[in-house]
Amino acid sequence: MQTPKIVTDFRAGLSDGKLLVQLCKDCNKPNMWPRYACPHCQSENLDWQHSGGVGTLHSFCVLRQGAPEGFEEDLPYAIGVVKLDEGVQLAVRLVPSAPDDWSEYQCDDRVEFVAVSADQIEKRPCATFKRVAG
Repeated sequence: MQTPKIVTDFRAGLSDGKLLVQLCKDCNKPNMWPRYACPHCQSENLDWQHSGGVGTLHSFCVLRQGAPEGFEEDLPYAIGVVKLDEGVQLAVRLVPSAPDDWSEYQCDDRVEFVAVSADQIEKRPCATFKRVAG
């Protein structure tokens, strides 16, 4: 099965070190995950815009065992839900504060996008975030 273009566009942005969100050119509202029609006005006049890459961590989970099939070699890792300042939410990977340590993270932390290598995006095509220092 071939990956849809709207997904490959998002992943290509990640591979280039950019976090992209879809923007409706008719109602000027962002949306995420990529869609074929705007969830606000149903327009198909969608494009990509660069995100500021900063948001709020709403929830997260650290997986230390029992990973889904195909993710066993990644253990431990942390995933979270981030609401970007642009207003959209997305699932992300979280960078540990120290090796295998996410203890500094708390819900409502400010977090920011981190560009990772194209090889990492090829393996796990999702955005990566870290805590904003301070």
